[in-house]
Amino acid sequence: MPAPEQTPTRPTTADIRRDFLDFFSSRGHTIVPSASLVPGNDPTLLFTNSGMVQFKDVFLGAEKPGYVRAADVQRCLRAGGKHNDLDQVGYTARHHTFFEMLGNWSFGDYFKRDAIAWAWELLTGVWKIPAERLVVTVYHTDDEAHGIWRDVIGVPEDRIIRIGDNKGAPFASDNFWQMADTGPCGPCTEIFYDHGAHIPGGPPGSPEEDGDRFIEIWNLVFMQFDRQPDGRLDPLPAPCVDTGMGLERLAAVLQGVHGNYEIDLFQALIREAAVLTATEDLGNKSLRVIADHVRACSFLIVDGVLPSNEGRGYVLRRIIRRALRHGWMLGVRKPFFHSLVATLDALMGDAYPELRAQRALVERALLAEEERFAETLDSGMRMFDEVASRSVGTIPGADAFRLYDTYGFPLDLTADMARERGMEVDTAGFDAAMEQQRETARAAGKFGGGTTLPAELVARMEPTGFLGYDSLQAGGLEVVALLRDGRPVQRVETGEEAIVFLDRTPFYAESGGQVGDTGELDGKGVSFVVEDTRKFAGQFHGHIGRQRAGALAVGDHVLASVDGKRRATTVLNHSATHLLHGALRERLGTHVAQKGSLVAPDRLRFDFSHFEPISAEALRGIELQVNDEVRADHGVETREMAMQEAIDAGAIALFGEKYGERVRVVKMGGSVELCGGTHVGRTGEIGLFKLVSEGGVSAGVRRVEALTGRAALDHVAAEEARLSEAARLLGGTTAEVTDKLRALLDRQKKLERELEAMKARAASSATADLSAGAVDVDGIKVLAARIEGLDARALRDALDRFKQQLGDAVVLLAGASDGRAALVAGVSGSALGRVKAGELLSHVASQVGGKGGGRPDMAQGGGEDGPALEAALAAVPAWIAARLA
Repeated sequence: MPAPEQTPTRPTTADIRRDFLDFFSSRGHTIVPSASLVPGNDPTLLFTNSGMVQFKDVFLGAEKPGYVRAADVQRCLRAGGKHNDLDQVGYTARHHTFFEMLGNWSFGDYFKRDAIAWAWELLTGVWKIPAERLVVTVYHTDDEAHGIWRDVIGVPEDRIIRIGDNKGAPFASDNFWQMADTGPCGPCTEIFYDHGAHIPGGPPGSPEEDGDRFIEIWNLVFMQFDRQPDGRLDPLPAPCVDTGMGLERLAAVLQGVHGNYEIDLFQALIREAAVLTATEDLGNKSLRVIADHVRACSFLIVDGVLPSNEGRGYVLRRIIRRALRHGWMLGVRKPFFHSLVATLDALMGDAYPELRAQRALVERALLAEEERFAETLDSGMRMFDEVASRSVGTIPGADAFRLYDTYGFPLDLTADMARERGMEVDTAGFDAAMEQQRETARAAGKFGGGTTLPAELVARMEPTGFLGYDSLQAGGLEVVALLRDGRPVQRVETGEEAIVFLDRTPFYAESGGQVGDTGELDGKGVSFVVEDTRKFAGQFHGHIGRQRAGALAVGDHVLASVDGKRRATTVLNHSATHLLHGALRERLGTHVAQKGSLVAPDRLRFDFSHFEPISAEALRGIELQVNDEVRADHGVETREMAMQEAIDAGAIALFGEKYGERVRVVKMGGSVELCGGTHVGRTGEIGLFKLVSEGGVSAGVRRVEALTGRAALDHVAAEEARLSEAARLLGGTTAEVTDKLRALLDRQKKLERELEAMKARAASSATADLSAGAVDVDGIKVLAARIEGLDARALRDALDRFKQQLGDAVVLLAGASDGRAALVAGVSGSALGRVKAGELLSHVASQVGGKGGGRPDMAQGGGEDGPALEAALAAVPAWIAARLA
């Protein structure tokens, strides 16, 4: 087959995005912006890893968008959980952490015929891809799709490949898609591009399909079934279309190149990375890694993720450090990675304005992590020294993995450092710890989990009407569904735990940081205790609790009563959180953005982006500003408006929340936020606001906790009581506490210095006395002794003193505590070359049930304390004599 034909002009990635959206816009599709890389209201998914994630509730029937056709360019990430391509990135032609997915969607509108026809028209008509270069696959029983390709589009039958079930189970096929083990699913048809016979590989479905000749560029999924727990496929009442086409793969085809890293976007990033790292070879795989990773890192930060040691922040830190290690491999020893963000902004800022708007934040976050890199290496070395000093002969696998995982130390580096000390690494333990982490990541990325609503309930229930803004009690509410152990039931008996769904409710369901309401549902002879209220599928309020009396059945009508006292204190904290957010942004800067919150009856907790601890003076100013807003007694205004209208009006959206087309805007004083929570009527109801703590959660994220109302007053009273008690113990008044405490601490430090000096004199005296006990063995001074009261570090210092005093000497010292003995050995002067410290220490340690080793001049180890230790020390001169003989 001839080499691929070139189009007259090669579209850029920006052109391709625009062409795709324009094409489907002209065919009645609503253009939807990319969702965040952090899935909204979906704790079961680590990252948005495909285009369908933001439409999950639509496919489940739990969300009704204001359109039936949509198209988008969705940013995706596969670097954690089930879909993790991190280790392959940079070393293959098409693996990425971050990628863009072009998609068009039909929610019960058009189906297979239109989806296939438009895909073919766009590829061959608009982008002029030669039809003979395209091969399509269909699910082996999908005769409808096969017929459309053959009879309507005109694809020759020998280029339409049926793909069967090849994974050992029905519908387990690359051409049958399902969201989870149950739920919406259906066949799919995939479009492949043939790069030509000069590239190794065979067509899909053949034994050589893993080659690089035939590359999938577009997948059209036809969701037409609802898979039941027993495996039965029930037809969906409104079949949907879900398509996905990787922008990077498509750009490679349209730009006449084979690998994704050869497209215009990556070439620009690679060239800039080469300049920053002074690398001449543009084909260097480290440059590919850096170019890929700057996209992933930048967009994760844009979407509210900052480096940390857990969860999504941990994945981000791993990606950053992988990029930085590749920079070190290229010889870079100063910050460079953050400088790539400017080039990324020039390439992608038009398509993603949020990147351009937060570019300074992204650069600052990356720079902070780069500056921490050198410190991390130093910290890792200190950790290794600590691990080695308490390990006997072998570095435990768990510690080696912690060095790798926390400090980025490769296993071979740890092994090299261990060998220098005559030690080895438990590689099996390292591998086990690595596999455990992978299992944890896979579990974190599993799609599903928790209590979910069965599809039949979602299909027949209407969204719960919320009455709780105006009232804490409402009657005549109908029980529309009951769940027990995750399954729908018609009746709940006394003592049983269940989830109750009503047509309307005054109970607030946990969201936006505000905890769910508690209270009671009552009827004639019926009482249900509500212990929590949560939102299911984004719109159904589930009342979680226990049947206290009687039996509750679907169709019953109840009186719902919210715990008013608990709601009232929660409301104070929620409104105070809004005022706190405004004060933080005004005092610290507009880079402050919410990263999480908890609004409970007893306190409020607020996490936000900031790169350094807040000074006591700044905290005082923030607290005063919030209390000024409280005393101003502003009225709290709420309005419903279109999402874009709210953003244009300056409303702040909250991190991790998913918003619909209509949003609720809450204004109090200078604070304007999107919020569905419950609030005070006037800010003066908050009474008093008191900050009680400030600290770091992770790199770039700070946390403050505060109290309001009566809880704040109780806290102030408790602090006063503690201050009075401290004054009494110090023998003064509360005004004198600081001076008296300072004088007490100064005295303590003086006593500690005197104690250390006495210990040093005692150790020096002990070593002087022991030196006289050294015996001469063939012209070498040999000393083997036990020294009480010295830790491992002091023992090594004593060893150095003995070597200096004795000259040509072999010294072995033991110190013991809690039944364990620490051992150090040293050789100096002419004894070097005749006796090895590591061999001596291994010999002695083996006699006391321990291990040890090290260099010829110094070694350390350990074992058990007891009679065997005394005997082993006494036998050292004879062992030396035998070695010399």
